[in-house]
Amino acid sequence: MMVEILIDATIRAGTSILFATLGEIVTERSGIINLGVEGLMLIGALSGFYVSHVTGNLYLGVIASFIFASLAGMIHAFITVYLRANQIVSGLALTMFGIGITALYGKKMIGIPLDGFKKISIPLLSKIPVVGVIFNQDILVYFSYFLVVALSFVLFKTRVGLKIRMCGENPAAADTAGINVFKVRFFSTIFGSGLAGIGGAYLSLAYTPMWIENMSAGRGWIAVALVIFASWYCYRAMFGAYLFGGINALQLRLQAIGTNVSAHILQMLPYLFTIIVLVIATIRLEKGAKVEPEALGISYDREDRR
Repeated sequence: MMVEILIDATIRAGTSILFATLGEIVTERSGIINLGVEGLMLIGALSGFYVSHVTGNLYLGVIASFIFASLAGMIHAFITVYLRANQIVSGLALTMFGIGITALYGKKMIGIPLDGFKKISIPLLSKIPVVGVIFNQDILVYFSYFLVVALSFVLFKTRVGLKIRMCGENPAAADTAGINVFKVRFFSTIFGSGLAGIGGAYLSLAYTPMWIENMSAGRGWIAVALVIFASWYCYRAMFGAYLFGGINALQLRLQAIGTNVSAHILQMLPYLFTIIVLVIATIRLEKGAKVEPEALGISYDREDRR
């Protein structure tokens, strides 16, 4: 029973990060770095909560979170793709924007309870001992399962995915082949931003169904780090997100049973894990493991083609 509870907590804690990580993978595969994931998750969390509260429809809230986060991500896409501005600075500004605007407009939403997504048991599969809990989750968790498979297929088995990866590896060659690099990067960034918004909506509509200021609590930064850990692959992102979720769930359980370890140290565990992930990824890169898109973070200009 304890193992099942821990698996359930792991999945629920990791799902919001999984959405954000998948979105960032799509964005970075096209060659654009988006450090605004933290702000986008907050925008998605607040917009999803607000629309769900007003309409009473959780699904409209999820759609709203995707739309509003996409609109915010469009600013980053326009600035970095068409104006060729510094992607790091633009992403950091987007995070500050998301934190500020949600704190401003979310004040009246704080403390309002919401009847969030309920768990849906899949017949037969949910009855499997221990792992059956994987199939006793809410609809957004099931959607995240589907998204991992679907995005992995699109990125590596379809022409659309090939275009996205070409723009991230060699935009000049992609342009020569007739691919509109600007268009691909622009829409990949917008789509990735929308997924980050759904990650935020999972927090406010399912994980803790209410709005709390700055409720993403650094998950956006962890998602950015997990992209490196996952080597820009969707299945590895799923593993990384749940690994983080497991550490987060474990520290909460240790606090609940009254361990002697300081609560502050336990709360640091997920972020220590993030640092360890970055160290491991850096060591791999220094050993010559060429995994990141070749043109990641480099703005494309047709005048620079050689």
